[in-house]
Amino acid sequence: MDPPLSDRGTAQANEVGERLAGHRLAAFYCSDLVRTRQTAELIASAVGMDPVPEPGLREIALGEWEGKTREELMEGYPELWERWAREPDWDIVPGGEGASPFAARVHGTLDRIREEHSQGDVLCVTHGGVIQVALLGVVGRVSRGIFPFLIENCSLTVIQRTSRRTVVTAVNDTCHLT
Repeated sequence: MDPPLSDRGTAQANEVGERLAGHRLAAFYCSDLVRTRQTAELIASAVGMDPVPEPGLREIALGEWEGKTREELMEGYPELWERWAREPDWDIVPGGEGASPFAARVHGTLDRIREEHSQGDVLCVTHGGVIQVALLGVVGRVSRGIFPFLIENCSLTVIQRTSRRTVVTAVNDTCHLT
């Protein structure tokens, strides 16, 4: 699904923009989905840089489950939902992207961005699942469907890469949100 930002999302995007105001960036990317592009455009004036849309930063594609409520999934896919409830796994979602292709897409995109911008800070406006996969990659884990980190809308997560290692320095920072 590709919904636009809500009024609350617009307010939060403006708040994160205020938090980042004046921060010098080496690059600025965003998922090419509508809500992330709108969020990035609201941040752009604060950081003085236009975002580059990047399809590799899209959220996982959920195929036939896209946009459905839990109740709709339980009713329309009772056996698959029962399997999901026992052990979440993106690979059981009919027509979905799947766990390994999603992780490969995210890591490939982030690796390419890091190679292109080896110095300075890079801002990526993306989705919770993408952030989860990036964080799990840093700690050497994979996710087949359970995301262990809380990632709220317009929160900041910081992954710092040096020549020697990569570390997570912030997760779900929302101190700028009212």
